[in-house]
Amino acid sequence: MPVYRDEGVVLRTQRLGEADRIVTLLTKEHGRVRAVVKGVRRTSSKFGARLEPFMVADLQLFAGRNLDTVTQAVTLASYGAEIVGDYDAYTAASAIVEAAERIAEADVQRSLYILCIGALRAVSRGDHDPRLVLDSYLLRSLAIAGWAPSFDACARCGEPGPHTRVSMALGGAVCRSCAPSGTMTVSPEVMNHLAALLAGEWEVVDAAPGTVRDRASGVVAAYAQYHLERSLRSLRLIDRERIEARSGTPKETSA
Repeated sequence: MPVYRDEGVVLRTQRLGEADRIVTLLTKEHGRVRAVVKGVRRTSSKFGARLEPFMVADLQLFAGRNLDTVTQAVTLASYGAEIVGDYDAYTAASAIVEAAERIAEADVQRSLYILCIGALRAVSRGDHDPRLVLDSYLLRSLAIAGWAPSFDACARCGEPGPHTRVSMALGGAVCRSCAPSGTMTVSPEVMNHLAALLAGEWEVVDAAPGTVRDRASGVVAAYAQYHLERSLRSLRLIDRERIEARSGTPKETSA
């Protein structure tokens, strides 16, 4: 059908001409959709702030050959205001939607949409440290997409853990016999934290000390970038933030 309805979260926007905008959406039923929103940059636009990043809307779209066109949009959830007002929340949410767009290129599953919405909601409400929400989201979304890591049994031979080596190529924890040369080594506490992030065990995740969180975040970022086959730009901001926090360098703020 040329006209269809769906729910969608705005992942990214870009200007088109003088008044239009292209929005990249992750939808519940149609996966990733790129659509034109006509006249949205005019002050009189009926869409206004309904189609900004991190917003969730009930949409009516007209299917096109290359780009669809948004003809109606009704706000279902507004996470943008809370997210953009906090640097940590914004960088984590930016990485969440960037990863969602990348994963949705190859896979259309409603569970990816639901997971993305849940992560943005948690970040906007401050339910947990935004970086923890991001790490959990990355592991769980990769699992949905078919790259589920193992942080208990050896990902190669199945030998029961605990193990202290992690291989991105082999799919998570590996035993001493299966570990390739140069495999990353982590503490049992970090491995347990990674397993809790994947399972969504927030009592365990929230109780982890900063050193364990930082080390686990490095593993998550490396695992995500290996399987997505290129780096996530938004993760660079988070990595820089961690370096500045350790060195005591203040964050740059706009005047």
